[in-house]
Amino acid sequence: MPELPVTTQHRTDILARTLRINEIFFSIQGETSKVGLPTAFIRLTGCPLRCQYCDTSYAFYQGQKISLAEIVQTISTFRTRHVTVTGGEPLAQKACLDLLNHLCDEAYQVSLETSGAIDLAGVDMRVVKILDIKTPGSQQAAKNKFDNLAYITAQDQIKFVICDRTDYQWSIQIIKQYQLTDRCEVYFSPSHDELQAVTLADWILQDKLPVRLQVQLHKYLWGDVPGK
Repeated sequence: MPELPVTTQHRTDILARTLRINEIFFSIQGETSKVGLPTAFIRLTGCPLRCQYCDTSYAFYQGQKISLAEIVQTISTFRTRHVTVTGGEPLAQKACLDLLNHLCDEAYQVSLETSGAIDLAGVDMRVVKILDIKTPGSQQAAKNKFDNLAYITAQDQIKFVICDRTDYQWSIQIIKQYQLTDRCEVYFSPSHDELQAVTLADWILQDKLPVRLQVQLHKYLWGDVPGK
């Protein structure tokens, strides 16, 4: 058998790599600038953080190893070009970078939901990074790696989940300190069971903040049902 060209062999090797996947599903994007769009979601298993409001703790350990080829085959059945790679913390698995690269090569519009607690240097520049800066109310603020802001571009988005007034004031200070609204769009999202969206909306308007209020549309549609 003739030897495969290097580029073809490399692609074959990449697609044979595996990730531990918690779930792959098709749903309406409930957050970010793509809210409302039918989207393929790839949820990776594992996370080094333990946010007190986490609604995907089932992804900490549950999952099975699946090759990149199988992952791509599965999402192709959804007939959408929008793909979100999420977790847990997807970057906790090194092969996530290979998945992101390959999805971009296949002309998918790819977004990555990350806590920013892991280095973003290796993330493909074509990927839209959704960086979740952890507030004090998450009980994980010490895990924030603000050096990652160096990899945030205008196409990316930064999110703060706000639990209370303390979180709100803290987030304002972080925005000012790092000039976040000059980097990209900034989102304030109320912690679903801790702060009413209307309260957060009133605070934003009172202070005339240049941020976008974000609610989790999928929770209003389906509640906390996994795979939605």
